[in-house]
Amino acid sequence: MKQQKKRWCKIAVAALVLIAVAATAQSADFPLSSPAIEPGRTIPDAFTCKGMNISPPLSWSGTPKGTKSLALMVDDPDAPSGTFTHWIAWNIPAGSTRLLKGVSKNALPEKMAEGINDFHRPGYNGPCPPPGRIHHYRFTLYALDTLLDLPAQTTRAGLDDALTGHIIGTARFSALFSISR
Repeated sequence: MKQQKKRWCKIAVAALVLIAVAATAQSADFPLSSPAIEPGRTIPDAFTCKGMNISPPLSWSGTPKGTKSLALMVDDPDAPSGTFTHWIAWNIPAGSTRLLKGVSKNALPEKMAEGINDFHRPGYNGPCPPPGRIHHYRFTLYALDTLLDLPAQTTRAGLDDALTGHIIGTARFSALFSISR
């Protein structure tokens, strides 16, 4: 009986390892950067509520084979009420390698759509944390194996649901911002 339990435990552990390896093999990382924001450094005022509050330029390369579209999330995990979403976008063309500065307030690439952020507005709204504490802002780009059919009123939760089972690669970087007291 004891040996049978040990055998089943070994089989269960082996199965979990195989599942983890398979999940890792199905999702590839690729680089994401901004010519205006250095990872781990302060976000320039132009891209925040202290400045023009426009979306920063972003660039990437090496999306995984089979990418049909890209989805973007910008959020602040340090917000007092929990993770705060500043921008969600989807159906960014698979062959693209950049988004221009201010794209959210200007012309979006064909088929790209933006959803409702946690300011309850569509598009990009930059960092605007309460005074006195440094916040981290995560820029995450997902390579997807599909185009998403979502309404314009989609929120972060709706996009999270739509991404399930379709992410084949991820690119990300983070930067900082604070407002002094």
